[in-house]
Amino acid sequence: QVQLVESGGGLVQAGGSLRLSCAASGSIFSIHVMGWYRQAPGKQRELVAAIINGGSTNYADSVKGRFTISRDNAKNTAYLQMNSLKPEDTAVYYCNAEVASWYGSIPTDYWGQGTQVTVSS
Repeated sequence: QVQLVESGGGLVQAGGSLRLSCAASGSIFSIHVMGWYRQAPGKQRELVAAIINGGSTNYADSVKGRFTISRDNAKNTAYLQMNSLKPEDTAVYYCNAEVASWYGSIPTDYWGQGTQVTVSS
């Protein structure tokens, strides 16, 4: 089993910054992709940013230029630096990781419990 623990959410004024962290632990051989998703009330969960093992990144258009995803492979941890936050960024942010638990195993998706980000206007 694999556990993802998020931290760093909170309340911030528009224009401010927050940094989210996601630490993976448990039965981990390799993590192919780590990503951040968010879900606002009444809306579907959407991809915010993702980073693959080699370092390539992908961002939602709405956050390009404002958010930066990174990872520390030695710590099995991903980060999301969020700058110039807007009220529409308010949502529960979830960490996702595609994890292979042993050599040759099929990677499995795991999710964190979510962390609330609230941006006031």
